[in-house]
Amino acid sequence: MNTLRLKKHEERRLREGHLWIYSNEVDTAVTPLKTLTPGEQVLIEDFSGKVLGIATAQPNSLICARLVSRDVKHPLNKSLLVHRIQQALSLRERFYDEPYYRLVYGDSDFLPGLVVDRFGDYLVVQINSAGMDLVKDEVVEALEKVLSPKGILFRNDGKARVAEGLESYVAVASGDVPQEVELLENGVKFLAPVHAGQKTGWFFDHRENRARLKGLVEGKRVLDVFSYAGSWGVQAAVFGASEVVCVDASEFALDYVEKNAALNGVAEKVGTFQGDAFQVLAELKEQGEHFDVIILDPPAFIQKRKDHGVGLQAYRRLNELAMRLLTRDGLLVSGSCSMHLGQHELVDVMRAASRHIDRLAQVVYQGGQGPDHPVNPAITETAYLKCVMARVMHD
Repeated sequence: MNTLRLKKHEERRLREGHLWIYSNEVDTAVTPLKTLTPGEQVLIEDFSGKVLGIATAQPNSLICARLVSRDVKHPLNKSLLVHRIQQALSLRERFYDEPYYRLVYGDSDFLPGLVVDRFGDYLVVQINSAGMDLVKDEVVEALEKVLSPKGILFRNDGKARVAEGLESYVAVASGDVPQEVELLENGVKFLAPVHAGQKTGWFFDHRENRARLKGLVEGKRVLDVFSYAGSWGVQAAVFGASEVVCVDASEFALDYVEKNAALNGVAEKVGTFQGDAFQVLAELKEQGEHFDVIILDPPAFIQKRKDHGVGLQAYRRLNELAMRLLTRDGLLVSGSCSMHLGQHELVDVMRAASRHIDRLAQVVYQGGQGPDHPVNPAITETAYLKCVMARVMHD
């Protein structure tokens, strides 16, 4: 293997548990990055020449290497993949009785660049780094060895691959994978469009937060904004809501809302509204509509640090529009998947929005991602999901 030597004191983050190496931390005079091939495995040394582990290299990126093993006897191969996937599986099986969850969550499962979602007998795989892409065949073999799935689908069409210089595609990697697969979440049945849906076809991360709806929505009128396939809205209907309106810009997504509502016998309680969320909320206000519970689960408004100011204003505007539609003492469920937005900032967004319209917000619940999205405490980016529930009262 080639070697990357770090500058003096630049090994501290790695020793503390981090897995990323930045290009400005490498002593390029001794070990030039430009000689490396994207994805190749390299030995990482500290300033004195002590080996710290094995990483996959990406010389064309600010994150120029990702540690995959601290033991040089165990490079990234099928054997290590089997071991790490078994470790990941044992964690999920400790928390979940049914085989529907994020099986592998990248850096948090010590497999940088690899995401695997499990839908019973089917697995959907995203490979987001050049290093993991070079061993994609071994990834498939390891998953087959550990789980013997009926089919494995590559959803290798995310933005991260573009940054890594990798091709974008969706393809069956093993066996046969239908266009839509079944899953069970909080006792509610769903169909997930794994070939053509967003990301892997489903978002398992809010599962525990969605479970909090039980007991809070019975007999209530519910609005689910950015509904996608109805993960929040359909569960609200099953949990006893009297009426649910799901809003999304995608007709494809709303078709799945209807499918999933019918699948659970609540089609008569669930309606859909296609359009831009901000415009729809404004239109509903003009029409004099009110809801007892409103759920906001938007995409990341803050993709990069430089977007923070503009994104924060978008969250503020969205939450204020929703609050204007709440009945007296209504409940607002506000989510964010922007890693660059802190939990305290989302709480403050709700405070500021409520005061701007002369309301009072009482935060009653704060949640994050479930245990199938474990957090690597050394990598703050792995803790990205926020969920805040607040009662909004008239002053």
